[in-house]
Amino acid sequence: MGSSSENADGTPEVIVLIRSKEDNTENFKKFYEVVNGETIGSFSKESFAGPFFSQYKKDFKVRAKKTVDISVDVGIICAAKEDHEVNSMRKAARLTTEIFKEVYKSNLMETIDADKKIRHVKMSALLEDSLKDQRKLLGIDPQHVEPCFTPIIQSGGNYNLKYSAQSDKEYIHFGTIICYLGIRYKNYCSNMARTMFVNPTEKQKQVYTTVTDCMDHIMEKMTPGTIISSLYDDAKAFLKKSTNPELAEKIGKNIGFGMGIVFRESALVISPKCEETLKKGMVFNVNLAFPDLTNSEGKDEKSKKYAISLAETILVQDGPVVNLTAANRRKTKNVSIYIKEASDDEDSDDNLGAMPETTSRGRGMRQTSLASNKRDHDSSESRRKLNQEKLHDQLNQEAKERILENKDGKKEEKRKKTNVSYKNSKRVQNHHFPIEREIKDGKIFIDKKYETLIIPFFGMATPFHISTLKNCSSSIEGDYTYLRLNFFVPGSAISVTKSNTDGPYPDSAVEGSFMKEVTFRAPGQTGAATNLNNAFRVLKELQKKFRAREAEAKERAGIVTQDKLVLNQNRGAPKLKDLYMRPSISQKRMQGYLEAHTNGFRYTAQRGDKVDILYMNIKHSIFQPCDKEMIMVVHFHLKNGIMIGKKRHIDVQFYIEVGEITTDINRTSNLRDRDDLYAEQQEREQRHRLKTAFKNFMEKVTHLTRDMDFDLPFRDLGFSGVPHRSTCLLQPTSSALVNVTEWPAFIVSLDDVDFVHFERVSFSLKNFDMVVIYKDYARKVSSITSIPMTSLDAIKEWLNSSDIRYTEGVQSLNWGKVLKTVLDDPEGFFNQGGWDFLKADDSASESEDDGEDENFKADTQTGSDDDDDDDDDDSDSYASETEPDSGSDDQSLGSSEEEGMDWDELEKEAEREDRGRSNYEDEDRSGNKKRKGDSYGNSSKKQRRR
Repeated sequence: MGSSSENADGTPEVIVLIRSKEDNTENFKKFYEVVNGETIGSFSKESFAGPFFSQYKKDFKVRAKKTVDISVDVGIICAAKEDHEVNSMRKAARLTTEIFKEVYKSNLMETIDADKKIRHVKMSALLEDSLKDQRKLLGIDPQHVEPCFTPIIQSGGNYNLKYSAQSDKEYIHFGTIICYLGIRYKNYCSNMARTMFVNPTEKQKQVYTTVTDCMDHIMEKMTPGTIISSLYDDAKAFLKKSTNPELAEKIGKNIGFGMGIVFRESALVISPKCEETLKKGMVFNVNLAFPDLTNSEGKDEKSKKYAISLAETILVQDGPVVNLTAANRRKTKNVSIYIKEASDDEDSDDNLGAMPETTSRGRGMRQTSLASNKRDHDSSESRRKLNQEKLHDQLNQEAKERILENKDGKKEEKRKKTNVSYKNSKRVQNHHFPIEREIKDGKIFIDKKYETLIIPFFGMATPFHISTLKNCSSSIEGDYTYLRLNFFVPGSAISVTKSNTDGPYPDSAVEGSFMKEVTFRAPGQTGAATNLNNAFRVLKELQKKFRAREAEAKERAGIVTQDKLVLNQNRGAPKLKDLYMRPSISQKRMQGYLEAHTNGFRYTAQRGDKVDILYMNIKHSIFQPCDKEMIMVVHFHLKNGIMIGKKRHIDVQFYIEVGEITTDINRTSNLRDRDDLYAEQQEREQRHRLKTAFKNFMEKVTHLTRDMDFDLPFRDLGFSGVPHRSTCLLQPTSSALVNVTEWPAFIVSLDDVDFVHFERVSFSLKNFDMVVIYKDYARKVSSITSIPMTSLDAIKEWLNSSDIRYTEGVQSLNWGKVLKTVLDDPEGFFNQGGWDFLKADDSASESEDDGEDENFKADTQTGSDDDDDDDDDDSDSYASETEPDSGSDDQSLGSSEEEGMDWDELEKEAEREDRGRSNYEDEDRSGNKKRKGDSYGNSSKKQRRR
C-alpha cells in the first residue's frame, strides 16, 4: 500500500518551494510540515556561506531536530552513472591526459634537456594555469573545467602519496618524479598519476613493470557483481607471487575509490572492509602507491630513496573495463627518460643499450629523450600501420557479413503505381473519357483534370498521360506551324538512369508497341495552328505542375512520421533571438527565434512560419563559435529528414552574423581613426556578448534534456578541402567531420564510415583527394578534393586515433562501379581479397598499367562527384555512373592509335632536328605524348609545374 505522499506509480511526490530573497521563515514552516519526522537526513560534511544557509541553520537549531549523515547512502545510489554522466567523465579524463602530455611532460622534458631548475610548486602552478587556456582544452569552454585538487609534483626522495599532499618549494630532482593530476568537467571528476624515471636502473624498471602488471590484473577482475574488497585481496596476492614480493607489504590501506561529482566516495573505497559490489556504469580511481622504496645504485642520496604511484580512471561495464586515461601509456618505456652527457665516450653510449639515437637540444651539453618520444618520428607511422593492419583484418570480414545479412533481409521495393488516365473509352464512373468538340473535330485536346494529352492518331482519339511526355517544342517554319512531341519509351534514357519505380511504364509493358515521336503541322493563321499553339502552352504548364508535384511526393516518400512537439509552458524556456535559418523557409531571408521545449526545438520566423526539430531525431548537434569566423552557428544533423518548404532536409542550422560580411573597398582607413577603433571595440564586445548568450542557451538545453550535448569542432585538427564547390575548413568533432559555416553544410558521421581512401597521393603533387566510403555500400561516397599534401599525416593520425581504416593510392577510382561490383557479388569480391587491392603498399603497382583495378579507374573526361550537389537518390547516381557510353570503344581505339606519330609528324620532327633545334622541344613532345594516356586528367601545364 503506497503512502499518501507517493504518486500513483509509486514515485515520491515532489513539492517545489520558491525561495524568497528576503525572509524564508514561511518556506521553512511549510518544509517542516511535510518533513515532520524526528530524524532528518543531511550531508553533515557540506557547509555553505550565505544568508539563506545561515537562516536555515538558525531555524533548524530552534526546532531541535536530530540529523543523520546520508552522504554514504546517496553516494551508493548515484555510483552507477547515466550515459550523459559517463560522457562528461570521458571528457574530463581526456582533458587530464591532454594536459599531462602537452603541459607537464613537455615542460619536464624541456627542463631536463636544458638542465634548468624549476620548483615543484612552480610546475604545479603551470598545470593549474593551463586549465584557463582554451587553446589547451581541446576547444572545451574553460568555464566548465576546474581541477579536482591542486596538482601534486614530488621528487628527490621526499614523497607523500596522498591526495591531500602539497607540492613543496624544492627544485625538481632528476631522479624519480611523481605527478598527480585530476580535472573536473561539468563537476565530474577524473584522475591519473604517473611516475617518471630519469636514467632508471634495471631494478627500478623491474619493480615498475610489476606495478603495471598488477594494474592490468586488477582491471581484469573489475567486472559487474565483483565484491570491491576482493580487488584489494587479489592485488595483494598478485604482488606476493610476483618477482618483487616485498611490494605486497608496502601497498597502501586502499588501492582506489569510486568517483563522480564527489572526488572520493567514502562508501566505495577499494579496501579489505568494503563489501559493496561493482555495477555497470561505476567509475573508479584505481591507485597503486608504494612509498619508501630503495635504489642502491643511486648516484646521490636523493636518488637512493624513491616511490612509485600509478593511478587510472576506470569505467566498469559489461565485459572488459574501459581505461579512460589510457591515452597516456604507462609502460616502462613510456615513462623512462634517459640523459647522456656530451662528454661521455662511445663506451658509455654502448651501455645505454636499446636507447635510440637522441637529438641535441637546449645548451647542447645534455641530450635528453623520452623513450616513447625518441622514436616518435620513425615509429609513429609504424604504430599507425600496426593499428591499420588490425583494422584491415576486421574490415573485410565485417563488410562481408554486413552485406550478406542485409541482402538476406532486404525487403522488396514498393513499386510505384502506373498512371492510368482512363480505364477504357466508355464513360465509366470516376474515369470519364472526354467528349469535347475538339476531339470530334480531330484536334489536339488537353484534359487538365486527368492530366492527359489526347491526340488524333489515324483518325482515332488516343490518350497519353502527361508522365509519358518527355518534352515538346513548337516552331514556325515558312507558312507552317509545327508541334513536335517526344515520348518516353522502354529502353530510353529514363529506364537506364532511373529505377523502374520512377519510370512511366511497368516491366510488363516492354513487349508492347510505343510511339517515340510525333510531329503535327498546320498552316499559319488558321484554327489548326491556333490549336497547336494553345496545346503547346497548356502542355508546358501542365508538365511543370506535374513534375513539381512528383518531385515533392518523391521527397515526402522517405519522411518518417514524427511525434508532435510538446510545448514548454514555462516562460523561462531557453531561447535565442535574431537568428537566421538555413535552409531558408522562404525566398526572402528573415530572422526568427529558436526555443527549446520539452521534447524538441521550435524555430519561429518573423512572419509566423514554424519548424519543429525533436531531440530524438537529432543525430549530431554542433556549435560553431565565432572565433575566426563571421557567423556563429548551431547546427543539427538529423537522423530522418524533415520537410522544409517542398524539399526534404537532414541538415538544419541557425546562425547569427557577428561582423561585417561585406567591406567597402573604396573606403579609406587610418590606423588611428577613432571611428575604426570604436567599431572594432564594438565588434569584440558583440562577439563576447553573443558567445555568452549561445553558451547559456546550450547549458540550459543540456540541463533540460540531460542526454544532449553540443559538439565543438577542433579547429587545431582542421584542414582545408573542397567537399562541394568551394574550398572551406573541415574540422573534426568527437563524432563527425564537419563544415557548418558554408552552405550546404558537410557532415560525415564517423559511426557510418567503413573506411577512407586517399587518391592522387604522390610526392609530385601538392594536393590529394579524400574519399569516404560508408558502411552502407548502396550510399554514395563523399569526396573531398584539393586537400594540401601537408595535411596528410595529420589526417591519418586523426583517423587512426578514431579507429577508422584508411588506404591510399595514386589512382582515382570510379567508386560507383567499385561498389556496384561489391554489391552484385559480395562473396566473390571478398573471396578474392576484398579491399586488399587498396592497400597503401600496393600503391606503386597501381601506378603501372597492369594494375588489377584497371576497370575502376575514373574517366578523365568526367568531373568530380563533388560538383553534383543535388539530392537525387543514391541509386540514381550509381545508375548514371554505370550507364553505357555509346562510342566508348571507339574512343579507346582512337586513343591507342594516337600514341604513335603519323608520317607528317615524323617529317616535322626530322625537319626540326635538321635545323639544329635543342632537345628541349623533343622532350616536351615526348611529355605531351605521355600525357595523352594519363588517367589523372591533369593538364600538361600542371604536370610541368609539379
